[in-house]
Amino acid sequence: MLPDDAPRRRRYYGLSVWFPDVIKHLQADDYASKVKSHNGEHIEDITFNFTLENQIHTNSVFVNDRFIGMKLKSVTFVDTTFRNCYFDDVTSVGSVFRNCTIIGSQFFNTGETGQALVTFSHNKTGCQMTFDDDYSAYWVYFINFLGTLAVLPGNIVSALLMDKIGRLSMLGGSMVLSGISCFFLWFGTSESMMIFMLCLYNGLSISAWNSLDVVTTESFPTNRRGTGFGFCNALCKLAAVLGNLIFGSLVGITKAIPILMASSVLVGGGLVGLRLPDTRANVLM
Repeated sequence: MLPDDAPRRRRYYGLSVWFPDVIKHLQADDYASKVKSHNGEHIEDITFNFTLENQIHTNSVFVNDRFIGMKLKSVTFVDTTFRNCYFDDVTSVGSVFRNCTIIGSQFFNTGETGQALVTFSHNKTGCQMTFDDDYSAYWVYFINFLGTLAVLPGNIVSALLMDKIGRLSMLGGSMVLSGISCFFLWFGTSESMMIFMLCLYNGLSISAWNSLDVVTTESFPTNRRGTGFGFCNALCKLAAVLGNLIFGSLVGITKAIPILMASSVLVGGGLVGLRLPDTRANVLM
């Protein structure tokens, strides 16, 4: 008996998990390219009641300034002096005070870390107001939702054509096409392109998983089917663990190696799958 959730369990490994990380890195690179740098500024008696975002302040001086009801988002202060400043209801994401001097400043409603800054009258290195990550979890779920939605057409196609074109033809063709679509990830330079490639990859690869489940089930007699299917599933889990470790270690370094590796494995697996015994005419015993 084929477990109903086997295809769903398998498809979340490898590339499907990798796409949100790649998109996150694309967003981070685009964000970093738009950073605004300010050097040697002297700002005095100014009220900041708006969001400061994606900025670097170096060798600056803030005197008698007021930070009220505002947000610091990805703001870095380097070798900067805050003298007699007032912070009230300030929230922060990814903001750092590096080697800054804070003298005679007051902090209210800024959280535990912000309150600790009240005692600073000497240089502190790498002092973060909070450790929150502003990368919304919405993106992760939304991207996976789109990828899951793209599986629906592939499931319908595999259900209608499985018996007509055969398990092996569908298995080999789906894996080869998935490998080709995986290779074109190399040229993905935007969020929309990566999401499109995710949907295309999931839509093409699901037919291979469906065919593989059927072939695996039909390749073993009843008295050995559970053992055979369990052994194959265990190998899939082991490969999934290794795949996630490899992809996770390389996603922030280079995308060439994981893309070429995944593409080669998919194409090679599809070609090897064509040599499996054809089970379309088999009668389950």
